[in-house]
Amino acid sequence: MKKLLYLFLFGLLPIVSWSQTTPMGTPLMEEYMRRQQLLGNLDPSVSFNIRPLYPRQAFGFENAVDLDSTFTSTESEYHKPLGTKGRMIMMPAVVRSQFNSNYAFGNNDGPMIPNRGLQTHATVGIYAEYGRFSLQVQPDLIHAQNREYQGFPEEHWGSTWQEYYDFLNMIDQPERYGNGPYTMFFLGQSSLRFNMEHLSIGISSESLWWGPSKRHSLMMSNNAPGFLHLTLNTRKPIETNIGSFEGQVIAGRLESSGFLPPNHLLSERYQMLYHPKRDDEWRYLAGIILSYQPKWVKGLSLGYSSVSQMYWNDMDRFGDFLPIFNGDKRARSVSSPAVDRRQQMSTGFFRWMMPEGHFEFYGEYGSNGNSKRLREFIVNPDEGRAFTLGFVNLHPLSKKDQFLQVHMEMTLTGQTVRRGIREMNSWYIHPHVRHGYTHHGQVLGAGNGTGSNTFFGELSWIKNFNRIGFQLEHITYNNDFYYKRFEIIKDFRRKYVDIVPSLVADWRFGNVLLSSRFQYVNTLNYKWYLENDPDFYMTPGLDRKNFVANVGVAYIFK
Repeated sequence: MKKLLYLFLFGLLPIVSWSQTTPMGTPLMEEYMRRQQLLGNLDPSVSFNIRPLYPRQAFGFENAVDLDSTFTSTESEYHKPLGTKGRMIMMPAVVRSQFNSNYAFGNNDGPMIPNRGLQTHATVGIYAEYGRFSLQVQPDLIHAQNREYQGFPEEHWGSTWQEYYDFLNMIDQPERYGNGPYTMFFLGQSSLRFNMEHLSIGISSESLWWGPSKRHSLMMSNNAPGFLHLTLNTRKPIETNIGSFEGQVIAGRLESSGFLPPNHLLSERYQMLYHPKRDDEWRYLAGIILSYQPKWVKGLSLGYSSVSQMYWNDMDRFGDFLPIFNGDKRARSVSSPAVDRRQQMSTGFFRWMMPEGHFEFYGEYGSNGNSKRLREFIVNPDEGRAFTLGFVNLHPLSKKDQFLQVHMEMTLTGQTVRRGIREMNSWYIHPHVRHGYTHHGQVLGAGNGTGSNTFFGELSWIKNFNRIGFQLEHITYNNDFYYKRFEIIKDFRRKYVDIVPSLVADWRFGNVLLSSRFQYVNTLNYKWYLENDPDFYMTPGLDRKNFVANVGVAYIFK
C-alpha cells in the first residue's frame, strides 16, 4: 500500500512549491498559533484576517503540521523530500463527532449538517509539491443519523407560517436534510496551485475565513462546506515602505442543498406559501479581501472585504464577473435591475494585537448591499448593518507557560431600523438570489444566520496546546422575524433564545490532538412558539433542553 502511495505521488510530480496550508477545523492548531502570536512567539505582521494560513511562509515552520518542531522527524517516511525540488507530506488524519440529543444545534462545523443524533466527519490526505506547483488532496466524508426532530411548530397560526415563509423563500436553509441517514462526500481542504514567493494562484475547495473574529465572521467562515473557487492570494505579508499587505481574490461556485423547507405544501388563503427556487442553477460568487498593517502602529491591521453573488444564467456582462467595487451609489427610490439581481455585502474590520500585554481587540462592521450613498451612511449607519466586537487576553499564572485566557465576543446581524425590518433588508437573504448567501444549505458567514444576535464569553486555563475552560453563550435567533411578526401585537415574550453553558477541554497526547466541548442548550420559546394562558400572562413558552457533545481527534503522522 505504501509503495502504491509513493507511485501515485511520483506520477503527479511532472504536473505538481511550498504552499501547504493548515486546514481549517483541524483540532487545536489555529488556536495554538493565534495564542503564540499573542505571547510574542510568532511574527506579528501576520494579521490572521485571511485564513487558511501558510505557516511555513508566514512563520517559518518546517511544515504546516509541525507547529513546534516536535510532531515530525527528519527521518519520517510520511514527510520526506522527493528529489531536489519536491516534497511529500501526509496531512493529519482527523475524525470529529457531534451528538445532539433532542434537536439540531451547532455552527462553524464545516460540512456537518443540522442534525439530531450522531454525525461524524472524517478526513485524511496528502500534500505534494514540485518546483512551483503544489497539490493538496484532503476530502471530507460526512455521515449523520439525521433523526427526526420537531422544527417550526405546525401549531403556529397560519399568518405566522406565512411571514416565516417570507424569510424561507429568500434563503436555502432546510431544517432537515431528508428523512433518513445522510452521507455525503466533499472535496474538502483540497487545492492545486502555482506558487511564487508571496503569492499563490490556483483552484481550491478549502474553507475560507475572512476577518479577525474568532467565533462569528460576517463574510466568510467554516460554517458551511468549502466551495470550489479560483483564488489569487498572498501566502505571507508583502512588505512596503508604508506597511505590509495581505489579500485574496476569489471566483467561486455555490450550490443548493437540494432539500425543501419545512411544511412546504402548506397554503394560506388558497396560495402556496413555498415558492420554488432555481435549484437547477448554480450561483457565481466573486469576492475580495484586503488587509493592511501600517508600519507606524505596531500590531494594528485594517481591512476591507466584499462579496457579490448571482445566478450564472443571469450573467451577461463583464462587470458581473468582478463586481468588487460597486460604484452604482444611488437613492433608495432609484432601481437598477443589473445591480438588484446581485446579492452584495461588504465589511470593514480591524485587529489590534499587543504581544507585550498578551492582548488583542478586534471588530468588524458590515453593510448589506453596496449601493448606499455616503450621506445615507453618515445619517443612518445602523440601517442594513451587522457588526462584531471581541477581545482576548492571556493573563500569566505563577507556573511557567501557564495562562488564564479571557475571551469575549458579540455578533449582531439583527436589524434595529424598522424600515429595514419591514422591507426584509436582513443579512444573508435576498429577494432575487433566493438561495441567499449559502452553500449546500448553510450560511457562509455567521453561523447563527439571519437576524441573530450572539454574546459569548470564555474563561480557560491554557498551557501550550492544552486548554480547559468554561464558556457561556447567549443566542437570540432571527430577531428580524420576531419584530416583523410579533412587534405589532406587543408580545415581547416570544423571542427565541438559547442560553448555552459549555465545558471545553483540549489536550495534546504526543502526536494526537484531542478537542472536546460539552454543551447544555437551554432553549426559551423554541421557534418563537408560545401558547397563551388566559389566567397567566407570563406563561412559559415552548422551552426545551438539548445536550450536545463535540469530540475531535487529529493524528499527526510522525
